[in-house]
Amino acid sequence: MSVLLVIPCVLLLDRILGEPSYCHPLVGFGKLANWIESKLNRGSELIIRGFSAWFLAVIPITLLVYVLDQWLGRIWLSILCGWLAIGWKSLREHGLAVFTALSNNNIAEARLKTSYLVSRETSELKESDLSKATIESMLENGSDAIIAPLFYLAIFGATGVVFYRLSNTLDAMWGYRNPRFEQFGKVTARIDDILNLIPARLTALLYLILGNSKKAWHAWRTQGSSWYSPNAGVVMATGAGALDLSLGGNAIYHGKEKDRPRLGDGEKAMRDDIKRSIILLDYSIYGIAVLTSITSIIYFLIHTYF
Repeated sequence: MSVLLVIPCVLLLDRILGEPSYCHPLVGFGKLANWIESKLNRGSELIIRGFSAWFLAVIPITLLVYVLDQWLGRIWLSILCGWLAIGWKSLREHGLAVFTALSNNNIAEARLKTSYLVSRETSELKESDLSKATIESMLENGSDAIIAPLFYLAIFGATGVVFYRLSNTLDAMWGYRNPRFEQFGKVTARIDDILNLIPARLTALLYLILGNSKKAWHAWRTQGSSWYSPNAGVVMATGAGALDLSLGGNAIYHGKEKDRPRLGDGEKAMRDDIKRSIILLDYSIYGIAVLTSITSIIYFLIHTYF
């Protein structure tokens, strides 16, 4: 029954407080990861060095949380770690900031706010491209930053959500296909792919149920595997279909055009669609809360009366 308490408490804390403004543990973890990478990302056998770096960054902290979990009790530590691991309010605020700037016809502000969400270049993007980039971020991060942490929190408690969030953070830092990280970050990227295999498809299923189900299913089947990321492709393709939008397409990253497949076959994204994507995200999170609650109640009834 603890999940019945943990998930709603985590979501409520996030909506009220958001992410900590100061001294967020992930900021400190990022500094630790940068230091480890500076020491190990050199010389030969970079794949092995990359795995060693992932191990040194993730496993000791995860083991510490496991020990604390056994000592302090599962519920309170799970609520704390779950709150620190998700970014629901933060993601909504970033999306709404772009929407507000576009609504005020402040294209310069919209480009700046969009750059906080995506790694592509935004300095020349127009309203439609800014809207598309923001919606893609809403859909993808809905899985990585919210649904996936809640998934691991529900199943493995504090230890599971910390293990996932640290691994996912390293993927965001090291999982690039460029000369610096192509070999060093390979293991980190594969671990993140494995960890997101189920949560990404759970997120896509929620998008499908809560949006235009027919188009979402078609996009999932025909376009999900075309993306360069096996998990992000399923999530964004299904989200594009659910919203009846056309997403994806080429974009500029670090001065070079990147070939990206088209996702969905609907209308061109515009500013009002940003709000629609946030609503889809919200409803998906409410769906997770309901699902975990029902599962906990069924589990409790089975173990109580059978």
